[in-house]
Amino acid sequence: MIPNFYDSTKRYRTWNGALREEFGGKIFKVPIDGGFDCPNRDGTVAHGGCTFCSVSGSGDMILEPNAPLREQFFTEVNFMHKKWRDVSQYIVYFQNFTNTHAPVEILRERYEQVINLNGVVGLSIGTRPDCLPDETIEYLAELNERLYLWVELGLQTTYEETSNLINRAHSYEVYLDAVERLRKHNIRVCTHLINGLPTETPEMMLENCRRMILDSDIQGVKLHLMHLMTQTKMMRDYHEGRLKLMSMEEYVQVICDQLEIIPQDIIIHRLTGDAPRESLIGPMWSLNKWEVLNAIDTELEKRKSYQGKFDIRKSGGTRELC
Repeated sequence: MIPNFYDSTKRYRTWNGALREEFGGKIFKVPIDGGFDCPNRDGTVAHGGCTFCSVSGSGDMILEPNAPLREQFFTEVNFMHKKWRDVSQYIVYFQNFTNTHAPVEILRERYEQVINLNGVVGLSIGTRPDCLPDETIEYLAELNERLYLWVELGLQTTYEETSNLINRAHSYEVYLDAVERLRKHNIRVCTHLINGLPTETPEMMLENCRRMILDSDIQGVKLHLMHLMTQTKMMRDYHEGRLKLMSMEEYVQVICDQLEIIPQDIIIHRLTGDAPRESLIGPMWSLNKWEVLNAIDTELEKRKSYQGKFDIRKSGGTRELC
């Protein structure tokens, strides 16, 4: 029997449905560039950044990344209001690079510029597991008492070999420790995984999801497609045969396999990503976002399946029917 998710049009627990359940209506998630760098770009832990990362550090779709924070916020909100005029509540998303990679005094100064703006009900912070010192987590715990807070951790893979290949510059153990310390303060954690990284098979992609769920107490997940972008070091893996771009059919199968083992209480923040056409090498089918999402819906319906059908926590760590 298909569970009664809040968003009844989907067979998984959507981010949009979860927000409607929490706030009683549609919420805008407003991406902004906080002006932070990354520790494996500036030499703190490594140089060059993750090999898949573009020059904007995942902020390619932000409209005015160089503008003051308040101006960025209102630019994004006004653009979104062209489509949804009746929305009046917002979650500010510090998106690109590593948004806790600074002393806590700087974090406080930048976050506080936007969280008190009219209509802001929440904050989402994209960061790395190795950039969460105790004093930062203490400030995040304070924020968690004041508004709806998510910390988004870029894990990307649980395999150390892949992590080294993509220059991630932190271990899986560092990720597990970060989640544990955040959860001691009841801070919501959304973990990012990338499907299609160099040398990883569909079986490894499913195993990444299995480990993440069994090993860490997370409340949300973002599942991304590996986008190959121009001017990234990942180009070398592609040209030397270590990276094979996934077909849409392969990607849809992997996503559905992952959804089936993810417990139903975990919010699915994303099932595919966005990339600017002018800098995307491939897969080009990913530009048709709604076609991809519709294909996932169709495949789940074809399987008579849904999120959590083979809940990995209930099945004792094996992908068997519960």
